[in-house]
Formats: sequence, C-alpha cells, structure tokens
Amino acid sequence: MSQRTASVKRKTRETKIEIDLNLDGQGEFTCSPSLGFLEHMLELLAAHARIDLNVQAEGDLQVDDHHLTEDLGITLGQAIDSALGKKEGLERYGFTLLPMDEVLVAVAVDMGGRFAFCCDYLPQRERVGDLSTELIPHFFKSLAIAAKCNLHFNFLNAGENEHHRIEAMFKGFARSLRMAVRIDPEVRGKVPSTKGVV
Repeated sequence: MSQRTASVKRKTRETKIEIDLNLDGQGEFTCSPSLGFLEHMLELLAAHARIDLNVQAEGDLQVDDHHLTEDLGITLGQAIDSALGKKEGLERYGFTLLPMDEVLVAVAVDMGGRFAFCCDYLPQRERVGDLSTELIPHFFKSLAIAAKCNLHFNFLNAGENEHHRIEAMFKGFARSLRMAVRIDPEVRGKVPSTKGVV
C-alpha cells in the first residue's frame, strides 16, 4: 500500500501554516506554540485518530484568534483530502457515539467528496482557555469544506462543562475519521461508490 501522507502549506497576510500528516501513523503529534487550547485538542485528534500530525502555525493573534483557527481547519482539511488520494479501498464512512463524562455526542463523517456540515453545539461560555468557543463549529466547518466530506455533530446530552463538550467533539471526530479512512481489505483497490469515483 502506498503511503497516505500529505504536506500542505498555507500562507496569507494573516497566517502562516504548515501541516504534515500521515493517515497510517501512530498518533504522534508535534506543534509550534500558538493557541494552547486548540493545540491540546489537535493533540487529542491525532492520538484518537491514530494519525501522525505535525503543525507549525503562526497567526495575527494580536487581532484575535479567528484567522488562525479558521486557517488551521482549512489546512488540516486539505491535508486529509490530499493524503486520501483516489480513496481506493476506503471504508469511507465513520461514526462514533462518544461519552465525555456527563457529555454524550454523536459524530458521523462521509469522506465521499461532497461537503455538508450539521452541528448543534451551543457554547455556554465565551472562551475556554485562549480560544473563542464560537470558533469550534467554524473550525470543523472549514475542515469539512477543505476535506470534501460530510460532518455531523449531534449532542444527545450537552452536559454542563464547556471543556467536556469541545473535547467530546474532537475525540468523536477523531474516532469517526479513524474508521472512515481505514482501508477495507475486502475491497482493496476499489473506490467506495457505485459511481466509480468519489
């Protein structure tokens, strides 16, 4: 099997981001200091998706945290899409029902080449650490657009803790992504669509 890796760079007047990704990794994560809470969430994503992820990011944090968070979502989505290549042998679909203490969230993805995003996350606090909570859905929507995937979040129990809600989303996405990008040995070499292309 060929290596499913990608290196993506994104440079604007607002941010400079480089991401190296290996979909068949061990969950190793490295990151340049930027947004502490988002860095923690990306580390969880790498660990639970079992992908190797190296993130080097700079942004205009003197303005706010919007540009860097959005562009990280875009660049990570592009890296995932690039690493998937022709998507031959792909499971394609992934889903998780994830508990995080009192929080319970359902997450589902389809790496089928089309974008859709549905999310009922409603933050109760303005920030967690140094990150604006309103940017969490924006990060995932930006990722889904760039990765050309369907991504759904549905809270069955929103719980009481903002950190738990966000962590559940990242872990749920990670576990769903891990399932969706897995190679099915029974259909190795075939595209997971009756259309013959995704």
